[in-house]
Amino acid sequence: MDEMLGGTRITYLGHATFRIVTPGDEQILIDPFLTDNPTTPEDMKEVGELDTMLITHGHFDHFADAIPVASETGATVVSNFEIMSYLQSQGIENAQPIQKGGTAQIGGIRVTATHAFHSSSIQTEDGSLIYGGEPMGYILEFESGFKLYHAGDTAVFGDMQLIGEIYRPDLALLPIGDRLVMGPLEAAHAVRLLGIRHVVPIHYSTDVMPIFTGTPEKFQEHLSNLAPDTVVHVMAPGDDLAS
Repeated sequence: MDEMLGGTRITYLGHATFRIVTPGDEQILIDPFLTDNPTTPEDMKEVGELDTMLITHGHFDHFADAIPVASETGATVVSNFEIMSYLQSQGIENAQPIQKGGTAQIGGIRVTATHAFHSSSIQTEDGSLIYGGEPMGYILEFESGFKLYHAGDTAVFGDMQLIGEIYRPDLALLPIGDRLVMGPLEAAHAVRLLGIRHVVPIHYSTDVMPIFTGTPEKFQEHLSNLAPDTVVHVMAPGDDLAS
């Protein structure tokens, strides 16, 4: 694991939110849901210094803190075009677009946007919803060559095999909660299609959404049949993967 991470530190902040420190000491936040996230440790709700923020889609449990964090930190915010446009309309100057299949050099990392099967909307202050563009996942390639796949909110889809073949991620962060995202069975098939050896299950806590039924135990059970060589890293909020 240490050799694979190549100096990258990955901290789980709960649900689908991660903070990453690159080998070059850049600070990255994926899907900023902190203030009202019941699983985020209290001492980790304040972001502090931040270089880059990646947003997979506009739903509140991935986007709620995007504007305040971007305003406070001045971080570069990467998202689809519709979310970028919304952020710019709210005074966020450092918002940049990326679309599925595209790659951008953001600081010391290469970011590629991938497909995700889900929906995306942004809830405004009056409670109405506006279109949030297409949901996405991300492949992050770090200075050391380590590649991380954050799948965003998605169902399993056959082209995950292409993601595995083209980008060859070393570690995947996959939702398993069911009902609103993949369940454990579908996520195990995603692992098989991707051909990955290391996976972190995410987006399943009933503290965030009581309707979730997927668990890491069920995920591991299906993996034992479909991809038995996979190493599952079950992370509690606040845990690190680091070399």
